[in-house]
Amino acid sequence: MPFATDDSNMLDDWLVAGPAAALAGTSETQPRAVRLLGETLQLWTDAAGTPQCRLGTQALAIQLRHGYLWVCPSGRPAKPLFDFPEYGEPGRRIVDCGGIGVAVSGLRVIENFLDMAHFPFVHAGFLGQVPHTEVAKYQVQVDPATHEIWATDCRFWQPRASAAHDSGSEVLYKYRVMQPLSAMLYKSSSRAGALDAIGLLLQPLDDEHVIAHTLLACYDDTSTDAELIAFQQTIFGQDKPILENHAFKRMPLEGRAETPTRGDTSSVTYRRWLRERGMRFGVREAA
Repeated sequence: MPFATDDSNMLDDWLVAGPAAALAGTSETQPRAVRLLGETLQLWTDAAGTPQCRLGTQALAIQLRHGYLWVCPSGRPAKPLFDFPEYGEPGRRIVDCGGIGVAVSGLRVIENFLDMAHFPFVHAGFLGQVPHTEVAKYQVQVDPATHEIWATDCRFWQPRASAAHDSGSEVLYKYRVMQPLSAMLYKSSSRAGALDAIGLLLQPLDDEHVIAHTLLACYDDTSTDAELIAFQQTIFGQDKPILENHAFKRMPLEGRAETPTRGDTSSVTYRRWLRERGMRFGVREAA
């Protein structure tokens, strides 16, 4: 393959290549250029409205699901794209919150997404507040059927959990990692007994650069789309400089490269899951 990696975790998976809306007005003679795994792809919709993708003269496998375009670089996906049932549930607001470029390995971005311990320090006034700094014990497991990581029973006190909240409360979280570069957060909603879903879908430009796409499937009858988007971009804007100033741009998977704390159960599981997959893309080689 002409891509800048031979890691089957990337080549044989469905990788997000941007929102479906980006192909509006395109054609084979006027395609949209998209960067993926170090190469520039040409994407467009044909006369029947079906998305198409090529690299040079080679056609690549592409599909439209969950409001995004997904490309399998090898054309031989190891498994179907993950399910996202909340995307089609009646009554949920579906909001594409846009993509933000981040100059770091996508694995770093997913690990940060799973980390509750940084809430009071990086997202003070929103997702956390000193002195509410303790990460309560939670459960993490890998689903034997889907091989997805699930972190459950996660709770954290937050002064403003979403655009719809204006006061502090203990928020219930569930995390789900579907792919090395795709994860989901389910959190307490403004609708009693329901959970909002927030998808973090990373488009890998290369080993040290991604575009982070955020998708909401939420219950919110008061906020405008602009307010929902602004809230998510504010949170990610606080994370971006932290991520880009890591000592190592790529994820170190060796055991002693960085020391985990008691609240890092999700991170430890994620790194072990990556090692067991033989992950090499975006990974820092052991010294």
